[in-house]
Amino acid sequence: MGQVSAASTVLIDAPAGARAGGGGGLPDRATEDSVPAIQRLPGTRRRQGAGTVATWKLQATKSRVREVKANVDVAGHTVIEKDANSSMITNWTVAPAGPGSSVTVKTSWQGAGGIGGFFEKTFAPLGLRKIQAEVLGNLKSEVEKG
Repeated sequence: MGQVSAASTVLIDAPAGARAGGGGGLPDRATEDSVPAIQRLPGTRRRQGAGTVATWKLQATKSRVREVKANVDVAGHTVIEKDANSSMITNWTVAPAGPGSSVTVKTSWQGAGGIGGFFEKTFAPLGLRKIQAEVLGNLKSEVEKG
């Protein structure tokens, strides 16, 4: 088994303290609702800071659907989501960038071993970066429109 990760960043024309939803510039479930690969589960709470438990289904491919139950923590300018159902950890970091801010999302997990692990490490980050780009694009639009 080896570590697998994917990261994406977006620059936003708003200061790092700008709010989108409940996360101080970080996406809430509403930002992710228009991303087909993410399906909010009934009764899911929006991100409300440390202590929140958010659940959703992540559809990585047509046949791979993973139910995520993220325990949320906050450390400085980073929101950390630890999946209770796997080794997956997602960090959302907001930082000043000139007159605006940058938001970086990085997801990592322990991948499979053997030949399956080789393919997972090679192709899973490509698909996940596509999902991350959609979520970050929605966040940018939401924050910049005010």
